[in-house]
Amino acid sequence: MKNKERIEEIAELLDKKGKLTLEQLHDCFPGVSQMTLRRDLFHLEQEGKIIRVRGGAMSVKEVQKVSGDPYVKKTIQNTDKKIEIAQKASELIEEGTTIFMDGGTTAMYLAKEMPDININVLTNGVAVAMELARKKNVNITVIGGQLIKENLSTSSPVAKAYFDNTNFEFAIMSASAFTLENGFSCNSQIEATLLKQVHEKAKHVYMMLDSSKIGKIMPYTFARLEDIEVLITDEFFPKELMESFHKYNIVVM
Repeated sequence: MKNKERIEEIAELLDKKGKLTLEQLHDCFPGVSQMTLRRDLFHLEQEGKIIRVRGGAMSVKEVQKVSGDPYVKKTIQNTDKKIEIAQKASELIEEGTTIFMDGGTTAMYLAKEMPDININVLTNGVAVAMELARKKNVNITVIGGQLIKENLSTSSPVAKAYFDNTNFEFAIMSASAFTLENGFSCNSQIEATLLKQVHEKAKHVYMMLDSSKIGKIMPYTFARLEDIEVLITDEFFPKELMESFHKYNIVVM
């Protein structure tokens, strides 16, 4: 079978099955090495047809079942960086804890990567909750409110009353933009208000930020350097920013 034919067949299989592990793909193509199959998946991801996840891949159509076009477009941008960050963040999650996860696309990748252990997750992300629902041992609470279609997250002016009666040790958040002057920002005022409430409530705050967001500014700031303890980023994080984070004793992963 020629490379092009095999790649097309892999795309068709993923569209049909929704999600496949690398081992399952190897069973379908026993004469092809896993390294070659990984290259095929990378090629399909570059074409925007699939999303690679730990140990395999899923079809973009699978994401579209629970999301709209704007969310899908964000999901397939900077995929390698988001997966790298999600894998690092997943290592910080311990059994028996209660955490908050936002509704960003990096959080969706974290939901895929995190272990299936006994934890409680509060989230305002619809796609995040749908992905977590695949895991048997994760207890999920979805915070309701107005749906922000761009990233399939929810927020409500009454969320503060909910947080007043809810306890969680960790908040794992992501930002759409970051500068030293403007901090971590997003495009929705109502979501920024919710995320402010989250980091004020949490005992520990971890921020996920891929390097493509650095130097950008969104209208609404929800956190600054002094509000976080750990920054989880990718290998392209600018070295010149490291000193500023270290001044606040922030661990940069």
